[in-house]
Amino acid sequence: MATSTRRARERASTRRRIIEAALRILEAEGATALTIRRIATDVEYSAPVVYQHFANKDALVLELVAHGHRLMLAESRRAAEEPDVDRRVLRVAAECIRFAGEHPHLYQVMNSPEVDADERLRAAEPAIAFVEELLTAWAKAHEVVLADPHEACEVLWGTLYGIASLGFLGTVGHERAGRLAEQALRAILLGWRTEAPGNGSRCGTG
Repeated sequence: MATSTRRARERASTRRRIIEAALRILEAEGATALTIRRIATDVEYSAPVVYQHFANKDALVLELVAHGHRLMLAESRRAAEEPDVDRRVLRVAAECIRFAGEHPHLYQVMNSPEVDADERLRAAEPAIAFVEELLTAWAKAHEVVLADPHEACEVLWGTLYGIASLGFLGTVGHERAGRLAEQALRAILLGWRTEAPGNGSRCGTG
């Protein structure tokens, strides 16, 4: 194996260990425990080694945000294997709520206002595109023309985010949040279908 190839693999391995350690700390103790020094200690490296891979804590947090979206998207895609289009949308929604409940600290970092909004949006773009595809398939199956699929996606995305956030309240909890999300999505989807009394009607936005 060439020296350059070996070094590249070693570097990738080190970076992966740093990210895994950061995730463990975040999931177990929350964002306040996430420091470069703490991560370095966990992976038995010096802090300068961590800085070779991430310029600062903000850069590392952005990687965790991207990782969280990739993980949630992968799990949502599995839920989208449901053949019935209506149940497919509801299963994906339920998966998003479940993800928030099982990864509370990661989910909160993924949506934290302390993380640059444009960077968060870039990290979420593949997941947003997936939801748009999901809604497009649903609309086609019911012969509903959404005036703006992207805006319809934002309606769905915002609804799920709000309800997932409610799940962190002791008076609601994630199990009830899942039921609320199903109720909300059923109402939204029914509303879009109701606004389209005939084939080709435009609905969902505006």
